[in-house]
Amino acid sequence: MRELGDGTIDSIVTDPPYGLSFMGKGWDYGVPGSEFWVEALRVAKPGTHLLAFGGTRTYHRLAVAIEDAGWEIRDCVMWVYGSGFPKSHNVSKGIDKASDFNGEVIGTEKIDIGIQGGSMHTGRKTNVVERKIRKPSPNASKWGGWGTALKPAYEPIIVARKPLTSTVAENVLRHGTGAINVDGCRVGSDSEYHSGYHSEETKVQGQVYGWANSDKFLRCKPSAQGRWPANLIHDGGEEVVAGFPSAARFFYCAKASKADRDEGCEGLDNKEWRNEGAAIPERKNRPFLPSKNNHPTVKPTALMRYLCRLVTPLSGIVLDPFMGSGSTGKAAMLEGFDFVGIEKEADYIKIAEARIAKAKAEKQEQLL
Repeated sequence: MRELGDGTIDSIVTDPPYGLSFMGKGWDYGVPGSEFWVEALRVAKPGTHLLAFGGTRTYHRLAVAIEDAGWEIRDCVMWVYGSGFPKSHNVSKGIDKASDFNGEVIGTEKIDIGIQGGSMHTGRKTNVVERKIRKPSPNASKWGGWGTALKPAYEPIIVARKPLTSTVAENVLRHGTGAINVDGCRVGSDSEYHSGYHSEETKVQGQVYGWANSDKFLRCKPSAQGRWPANLIHDGGEEVVAGFPSAARFFYCAKASKADRDEGCEGLDNKEWRNEGAAIPERKNRPFLPSKNNHPTVKPTALMRYLCRLVTPLSGIVLDPFMGSGSTGKAAMLEGFDFVGIEKEADYIKIAEARIAKAKAEKQEQLL
């Protein structure tokens, strides 16, 4: 970022390290501190929005670092998903393992252990194995059913803005930044809801009936433009929709598919998914399949397109200082924006260049 000029960037959309030592990757051992976000503030225009993904355990450190750097925290978008599984320690089994207790075999069970590390970010495929069930010791029996983690079901996206030079109106006219693209990110729906934008009878904007007096209930229709973009995004999964009946009101985007991850990488070699540190070895019966894009935390293009479109002015420049395999750059190209990406891992840069080049070519073909 030191090579970029002051006030040259229109938006920052990024997925920085979560500081979770994910899959033993060395680059994920810390959350980027305020020095990164101070430099990002310098290169951003007044009113520039910053969207940064975080981990549920560490996003508070990211938010504080961004705020301490001089950014204004505006909101936090929740990306909710139904897939994913808990990385929980089985306390009962841990007790017996620590004491080298091997109880008698009392049965077997089949479990889906997933592949490619079973990442909460990546698509998972079924990999069922059978294992023995052993009778626990008396001490372990007392802690049957106890674990150490909840099932992951969302990721926060911090929404921040560089302070304005004056009013929003004046800032937008002078710099082209400071506002979000509401109409460009509205959520369309063919359904009617019991709350909303105007009454079918009165056509009064914002009027809602029926909550205090149900016998006067009138169905309401959403705006013809679609629903206002919210600070909640979901993956459209069965679990989310079943447990959240109004999910159709919000933008939804599934996790990155293999086709999405590898698009543009056809000329690259396959690489195996590997852990870098001995502290997190590959588990038995848990293979890491080869992939042309072996980055473990690829975000879906549709989601990144939505986020870029939300905060970037027309013909604006999007910056991603933690580019990874280039999902933000790919999205920026498809949305017609310019893009600056920064990445420290040489292997990921090659992948990002290939994916972004394919997206740029695709966009140019559409414009012909």
